[in-house]
Amino acid sequence: MNVLASLIAGLVFGIGLILSGMSNPAKVLNFLDLLGSWDASLIFVMGGAIAVTMPGFWVLRKSAKPLLAESFSWPARTDIDNRLIAGSAMFGVGWGIAGFCPGPAFVALPQGQLGVTAFVLAMLFGMLGGRIMLNRSALSVLPDKPATSG
Repeated sequence: MNVLASLIAGLVFGIGLILSGMSNPAKVLNFLDLLGSWDASLIFVMGGAIAVTMPGFWVLRKSAKPLLAESFSWPARTDIDNRLIAGSAMFGVGWGIAGFCPGPAFVALPQGQLGVTAFVLAMLFGMLGGRIMLNRSALSVLPDKPATSG
């Protein structure tokens, strides 16, 4: 049941990205070009997403448990730290340069365009590199274990 629900949610999300124009980098870049050929239509996409998400989260916060899982997986942290700011800045710069963010890039991938494929590959390598860096930094702050004799 979880797989079917995930498939349906992914299809609805992908169709929404296509219909809204979010999988078209030219439309996204025009939205970000406030002083040039600004296209404000994506404001309605964001407004629609917020209008659906806010009441949905409100209902979920009041629920005892999710429909298709044993428990909720809410974020443990809510503070704003340097990693969040740096990650948000990198996301925004990448979105502004390429006109893609991860969801729309995956939706546009079947078109077979070289630029989309290059973006997705670079994104995946960047995610892998970030994971490796985080794992290394997490290991560097762990206390040394005392040697044990067998």
